[in-house]
Amino acid sequence: MSCSYEARKLGIRAGQPISIVYKKFPEAIYLKPNFPLYSEVSRRVLAMLRGFADVFEQVSIDEAFLDVSRTAGTYEGAEKIARLIKSELKEKERGALTCSIGIAPNKSSAKIAADFGKPDGLTVVLPQALKKFLAPLPVSAITGIGNKTEAFLDSIGVRTIADLQAMQGEELVKHFGKTGVWLWGVANGLERIPVRGREGMKSLSAEHTFDRDVEDKALVMEKLGELAERLHGRLVSAKYKFRVVGIKIRFSHFQTFTRESTVALHTNEKSLLLQEARNLFKEFEKDSRKVRLIGVRVSDIVVSGENSGSEAPSPNLERWFDSS
Repeated sequence: MSCSYEARKLGIRAGQPISIVYKKFPEAIYLKPNFPLYSEVSRRVLAMLRGFADVFEQVSIDEAFLDVSRTAGTYEGAEKIARLIKSELKEKERGALTCSIGIAPNKSSAKIAADFGKPDGLTVVLPQALKKFLAPLPVSAITGIGNKTEAFLDSIGVRTIADLQAMQGEELVKHFGKTGVWLWGVANGLERIPVRGREGMKSLSAEHTFDRDVEDKALVMEKLGELAERLHGRLVSAKYKFRVVGIKIRFSHFQTFTRESTVALHTNEKSLLLQEARNLFKEFEKDSRKVRLIGVRVSDIVVSGENSGSEAPSPNLERWFDSS
């Protein structure tokens, strides 16, 4: 799920199979995830953050965008708000948590600035300095550029954001289609996607792509259970209930299938989510093809306490490229 900064210095990264990491680092400390704890802390911290924002957009269990344009007025005012957030977080969580904050003219640059100062950082990038700030950073600093996209860009001689800035927009469109327009805007500090108070997403999902195609369906089923556990943690964190459960399975050569089932009432019961996901997977248990990807999804989401049909805000960030 995650790893400490000390572990990252050794080359360990989030998302690696524990079995592989353990072979290299048996002396490391391995902790089971505590989803109820993470969900409760996330709820408290995000509720605190909402109080500082003109517009608030949650993008994951521990990440959000805050538009403070009206309240702050200036970048100096935004920095004061950021320092207040850090101070209040430290006080309310008794020093157990820190946060990194990036302040910039747009969402993509603010995200890059926040990552730039981790852990416990505060990075302010003024509009006139934005392009220069972005230029020396690797292209992987842009959210959405995964391993495959980074490798492709490297193959055409693009390694830094400065290299992207030097490319014509038409060339990026040739390689990436409409996404190339967005990529050109991000690289040049011109992206203008507004912070949105999410009110319209109907589903949440969790997926895993195996490092190698897997023939052992018991292993796939085990991973499906882990994904369902993770998804349930996000549901509890956001106080959502679901009525539809679905799975996604992708075999070698990219044959992809989806299946879903509907339960009687809206619920956030973990056992029911696991049961429905496993029942849907049974159709593929005896399939001889190797599995490349497995995923679980819930939809028809409502906020706890609502009857039905209401659309809940999404904690998911849009995926611009591959998610590798």
